[in-house]
Amino acid sequence: MTACIVGWSHTPFGKHDAETVESLVVRVAGEALAHAGIGASDVDEIVLGHFNAGFSPQDFTASLVLQADDGFRFKPATRVENACATGSAAVHQGIKTIEAKRARVVLVVGVEQMTRTPGPQIGANLLKASYLPEDGDTPAGFAGVFGGIAARYFQRHGDQSDALAMIAAKNHQNGVANPYAQMRKDLGFDFCRTESEKNPFVAGPLKRTDCSLVSDGAAALVLADTETALRMRRAVAFRSTAHAQDFLPMSKRDVLRFEGCAAAWAQALGRAGITLDDLSLVETHDCFTVAELIEYEAMGLTPEGRGADAIREGWTRKDGKLPVNASGGLKAKGHPIGATGVSMHALSAMQLCDEAGGMQIPGATLAGVFNMGGVAVANYVSVLERIK
Repeated sequence: MTACIVGWSHTPFGKHDAETVESLVVRVAGEALAHAGIGASDVDEIVLGHFNAGFSPQDFTASLVLQADDGFRFKPATRVENACATGSAAVHQGIKTIEAKRARVVLVVGVEQMTRTPGPQIGANLLKASYLPEDGDTPAGFAGVFGGIAARYFQRHGDQSDALAMIAAKNHQNGVANPYAQMRKDLGFDFCRTESEKNPFVAGPLKRTDCSLVSDGAAALVLADTETALRMRRAVAFRSTAHAQDFLPMSKRDVLRFEGCAAAWAQALGRAGITLDDLSLVETHDCFTVAELIEYEAMGLTPEGRGADAIREGWTRKDGKLPVNASGGLKAKGHPIGATGVSMHALSAMQLCDEAGGMQIPGATLAGVFNMGGVAVANYVSVLERIK
């Protein structure tokens, strides 16, 4: 345990026409410092997670964090990016700085503003997280990529439409209790399972309810070394972390197995000295419902091809043996790319500090976070434990 979360902040995710990348960054930076009970002068380094890829005209955004407080002036600030895992890349970069003893306190901010971009351009921007020589002409953009994965999964393991609808319904039901979620509406299994005017097919077997939402939003964490954290209001330790990067071309791997995800989970659990059964909850990357389904298998919850068992048997529901996405996940919460991984860590810390409100899993002691970029290309896992 070398780093701890000692404070956080989180905007609601959704469509924020009155906000900019700058205003979102400034807002969460100030709120996170206040939550941790420190000032800008106490921060040694800043890490910003911001994917961008054309969503915002303002690039070179690391220094926007300095707009939150003049006390940040002359402190090192760096922007990191790793597709949809950008937020976790920023978190892990902050941890490494603390591990290297180059900082005692690091402010991590994740942000994205996507909704101002026209629909066709959104698809083109997101497709930049795939391997363009192979996937650049995919109809429906990244939804088309995952639609193809879902179709191949169905061919190999049978039609899983019921399981996907169950995952969507679970996450939308959970999202009702999340004050930060973009969609706080319990849609129910029947709506998610049935093609309709409001829930059309988008790509392959994926319907609109199988796809995460285009979002604006930001989240922030204050990280501190363990010695410093234990003198503060709260301390949620990183019991372990892992990052496994896989090949970008899907042609070089079996995309139905999410092997990078499996490797990251195995490393993180091994370093923590625990098994999956020891976790109280998991926040996982459900950019599409088929991703959550395959992630059940990759994390070791079910054998390969049997991910549907986890949702069918109720294991991943809020009252199940391993609640997955009690926040509503990306499916209900939204997916402002650079903010997503930071959000997942903040929401998990809330759970461990018994500050999750209606999302709360009673008696939560250990939380797992999985955030991925691309099709299981950038794979980040964190295991969190409250120590104060």
